Amino acid sequence: MTTSLRPATPDDAERLAALAAITFPLACPPGSDPAAVAEHIRTQLSPERFAAWAASADHALLLAEAAGPGEVLDGNPDGGSTPDGTTADHRLVGYALLVRAVPADQDIVAVVGDEPTVELSKIYVHPGSQGTGVASDLMRAALNAAPGLVPDRAVWLGTNEENARAQAFYRKHGFEVAGRRTYVVGGESHDDVVMVRPLG
Repeated sequence: MTTSLRPATPDDAERLAALAAITFPLACPPGSDPAAVAEHIRTQLSPERFAAWAASADHALLLAEAAGPGEVLDGNPDGGSTPDGTTADHRLVGYALLVRAVPADQDIVAVVGDEPTVELSKIYVHPGSQGTGVASDLMRAALNAAPGLVPDRAVWLGTNEENARAQAFYRKHGFEVAGRRTYVVGGESHDDVVMVRPLG
């Protein structure tokens, strides 16, 4: 199996939303209200949202695809063919979203300031592809893309304070805890840590 990365297009929106519906619940803390999680997926991770992000100059939406014969990941089938006409599986196995914006949340302003900055808003990998290096490949690609949105600024992200695995992954890639924020999922409030990757 080989994995390739590329910018997403609006045509990828349906597949990206399907993958988000699989991966987002897995990142939520234990005890999260399933109805709130479902509402967040419906309103914030819809195909329409992904199509808009893919077309926006203020966003960088990257995806990872696995190409090779063999299994189809549960909930995420996708077919294609190779240049020589032979059949291969082309499966969407991960995505990352960068956002260029002036922070509106004062908890974020306290950490990164009130000028345009880049948020690593989302980075998710299908559970069947975790541990394969796809997440690190996506992270490197996202960090390489960030200066194209806002040069010479640190990149920040928020992640649930209970998600120790995610925090360890982000620390591995140079992020450090710099603050906290409240993140609302379908009307339910959660406590996040804010992590920043300094320049250099």
